[in-house]
Amino acid sequence: MTHSAIADRIFVTAASTPLVLNTTSSSAELAQRLGLRLVDDWSEQADQVHVFYEGDRLVIGLPPVNREHPVAVDFELALRNRHPGKELLIKAVGGSRNRASVVDATAGLGRDSFLMASHGCTVTMCERMPVVAALLADGLRRAKGADECFEIAERMGLHQGSALDFLTGLAEDDCPDVVYLDPMFPVSGKSALVKKEMRLFHSLVGLDEDSDALLDVALQRARHRVVVKRPPKAPYLAERKPQLSVAGKAVRFDIYPLKAFAK
Repeated sequence: MTHSAIADRIFVTAASTPLVLNTTSSSAELAQRLGLRLVDDWSEQADQVHVFYEGDRLVIGLPPVNREHPVAVDFELALRNRHPGKELLIKAVGGSRNRASVVDATAGLGRDSFLMASHGCTVTMCERMPVVAALLADGLRRAKGADECFEIAERMGLHQGSALDFLTGLAEDDCPDVVYLDPMFPVSGKSALVKKEMRLFHSLVGLDEDSDALLDVALQRARHRVVVKRPPKAPYLAERKPQLSVAGKAVRFDIYPLKAFAK
């Protein structure tokens, strides 16, 4: 099987149960905490996801036969790769001036959360997958230890668990200004827009099957707006037409305004 064929197969499979690769003295504790099996060697299955420590980073990766780089949450890299003035997301959530409180209900690898926090937002990341939440927690730990990221990381928090439960459980006074949704969606594994690392990530978490319900709850709990990230030509989430959208070549942000921000 060719490398690209392996990657395509990985991308379209449902969420798989990863293994913890025993690389450090902390691996056993990690496996116990996540409820995963600890192994001393790579699996012979080419598409088996492994969780392991690479230096001081927690990463996910595939067996070496795939020749893929492991994936980590790296907020320091995200900071270096920012392009000021070009982020449609910041415009969608209300701009830097409002310094909104945001619940990122589908945090994933945290890049959009970090971008919003770097523009002054206070962001709570929700992630229901324990392995992904562990990656986020590890990334936050390293970011808070880096001088250039510390201030941004201090504006970020992490909730491991269901975003639906988190939002419905908030007291009225604690509801966020903005709820941000970036639901997983089925995309051809051959799409040039899908990075190889995201194929690996999709193979780990699968698709979001409750995104319609999440939009309903978000519209009830957000104070000012709900923002949904979509591919440019994708249908509206839950077939609910937004009041406005901002779009680029690779992404579209659908905006559901509820109340104007104070001027």
